This record gives sequence, C-alpha cells and structure tokens, in this order.
Amino acid sequence: MAHKTCNIAHRGFSGLYPENTLLAFEKGIEAGADGFEFDTHLTKDGEIVLIHDERLDRTTNATGFVRDFTLAELKEVDAGKPFPEHGFQQIPTLREYFELIKGRELLTNIELKNGVFWYEGMEEKVIALVREYGLEGRIILSSFNHRSIMQCKKLAPDIRCGFLDFSWLEQAGEYTAGRGVECYHPAFFTLDAGTVEEIHSHGVAINTWTVNEPEDIRRMLELGVDAVIGNFPDRVRALQG
Repeated sequence: MAHKTCNIAHRGFSGLYPENTLLAFEKGIEAGADGFEFDTHLTKDGEIVLIHDERLDRTTNATGFVRDFTLAELKEVDAGKPFPEHGFQQIPTLREYFELIKGRELLTNIELKNGVFWYEGMEEKVIALVREYGLEGRIILSSFNHRSIMQCKKLAPDIRCGFLDFSWLEQAGEYTAGRGVECYHPAFFTLDAGTVEEIHSHGVAINTWTVNEPEDIRRMLELGVDAVIGNFPDRVRALQG
C-alpha cells in the first residue's frame, strides 16, 4: 500500500478497558495507537466531559442525563462499570485528556455528541480548548449532526472536520467536499472499492468505524482507507505491517 492507514483507538482501548477513560487512553498509547476517537458532552455547569451516551446508565454506576449533573458531581461517578476489574475510573474532562497527550504526536478525533441534544456553545468551547493547547493541526472534529460540523468550519476553518454517517450516502465525496469538509466518517460495512474511489477522488479522507474483527481490519487496509477506528488498537497495529 502506498500510504499508511492511521490506527485510531475508538473511545480509547475500549475492547479491554472502560471506554472514554484516561486508563483506556493510556493503554491505547501502550498498544501503539496513532491516535484516539472519543465523545464529548457538556455538564450542567458547561464543562466538556468525555462520555459516549447522553445518559450515564450504561457505562457508569449512576443514572440520568450527563447534562443534569455538574462536573463535581460527575467526578464522583464510577465510569469503570463495563470492566469492574480495573477499579474506580473517573469521567475525564477534555482538558485532562489534552494534558495526558501533551508532547505526543497523536491524532485526536473529537466527536461532538450533538445528535440528541444540541449543546449550546459546545463547538466554541471545544475549539477554544484545542487552540489553548495548540493542537489545531492534530485534531479532527466530527459529528452525526452535520449542521454542527458546518458551524465548526465557520468558527475554525483551519481545523479539520468530518461528517459522521451511517446511511450508505450516495456520492459521499461530492457531498463532503462540496461543503468544505475534509473527512468522511462512515460505518465500515458501507465501504467498497467504488465508494472509496469516489470519496478519494474529491480529496476527502476516509476515517471508518468501528472495525474490530481481523478480517474487517484487513479489508479496510486493502481498500486504502485513511484511518481505521476500532476498539482493539493492538489488532490494527499487528496487521498494519
């Protein structure tokens, strides 16, 4: 292959460690990930936290919506629920993540979870923190809410963005490039050679998710996608060659 596909750990090394926790990111670094994908929500007091669901129920020992808790309250919550053997894990802030990766050459894909609730000002807050840490060149902002991404492009034309998609979108390259967006983030099973060719012909990068099984990882590498986002960065690393 002419280019190296980027190995992005989905919510950190979430196949073996509690997703979107600093432990999962630390273990991802150890496993050789080139970067991370994770999800952001806003707390009741407007802080940016890393958690996937709108509700706390699946991944923590608490119940209710993230947006109904202050950061101080969320820091008491145990985000280690899916893997209790690793002990208590805090819900991290975006700032804590940036502190963890400081000085490392890692790519970071921040998914703005604006699909159910469109958090007021989340785009501005995330971009401000990216600028504070000088990470503009190593960030991709993505969302299933394409209007949120268009807002990000308006606020920060210099930061790469990606349209998340689950829909087998026709002419995805034309759609993405036509809106001035650099990346397309499809579910891996929607990709074939013709689709990849159309997207790449518009100069759009393909960062695909969630690729966990070796045969699927191999197929994505053969198709020449730009990044594989998966729960097992060790598996991707082993197959990258």
